[in-house]
Amino acid sequence: MVGPSKNLPSHATTLTTYAELKQYAQAFAAGHLQNLAVFGAPGLAKSTVVAAELGSKTCWISGNASPFGIYIQVYEHCDQPIVLDDVDGLHKNPAGIRLLKALCQTDPVRTLSWTTRAPELDHLGVPRQFNTTSPVALIANDWKSVGPNLAAVEDRMHIVSFEPTPGEIHLHAATWYWNQEIFDFIGRHLVAMEHHSLRLYVRAFELKTAEMDWKRAVLNSCFSGPALAVAQLKSDPSFPSEEDRARAFTAQGFGCRATYFNHARRIPAASEVPAITLGQTSRPQPVAELLSLTDLLRLRHKELGEG
Repeated sequence: MVGPSKNLPSHATTLTTYAELKQYAQAFAAGHLQNLAVFGAPGLAKSTVVAAELGSKTCWISGNASPFGIYIQVYEHCDQPIVLDDVDGLHKNPAGIRLLKALCQTDPVRTLSWTTRAPELDHLGVPRQFNTTSPVALIANDWKSVGPNLAAVEDRMHIVSFEPTPGEIHLHAATWYWNQEIFDFIGRHLVAMEHHSLRLYVRAFELKTAEMDWKRAVLNSCFSGPALAVAQLKSDPSFPSEEDRARAFTAQGFGCRATYFNHARRIPAASEVPAITLGQTSRPQPVAELLSLTDLLRLRHKELGEG
């Protein structure tokens, strides 16, 4: 197994499959994990995987939430699971770190306090101190481990670095994607992708629907400049030979014949991926991977018959 991201503490566990991430999400939802942190690149559906395992009685806090606002939300959802999703800068804010230390205590009952002057608490009827048993999950794209106070938070959490390969992301996309032509084209170029994202499938479909150059968008994820021109030419089946592609490359002003073949040698051959027939041929409504978390949790609420 690959080692964790260099910005994460040494005890972080690297996960490379969606099945592994789902196991952690299920363990958190079942109450086996008191504190969980999931880190990974954008566009991997980390939040969706976690949300799919949680019931509707979950406090999901995302975006530009302040420590003060989180304190109020935790009180209003006392003893419910708390998910902090992409709450940028919380771990860089002294007040945020203090809140995380209290919220992520390993004791079954945690005590949270807000001691600075805050008339809004009195107005809302929120006490300056309260107890909660809420488990906490933290989901973010990155994390910088600095200082002993933050190290104390990290030591109290199960930390995973989600690092699926492009092939694993492609297999996950097959569980919900609907356009076979785009899916197969992306699959043929996985070997050249250093940073793959599920959002690429959606962007390509939107461009295809608008009758725009969606193939260029896919290849842009792998190449740039003259190399992109070479990749586009190599993906065009209308050219009978490489010499014809080289002539087109020169005619388009990207360079000479030798430049074409120099780039062509550096471009990996299209990857041989297993043929996968998608289970749907039209865009599902709603698409679980594309839902807002609010909508996803609302669906879970309906499925479970809660409330």
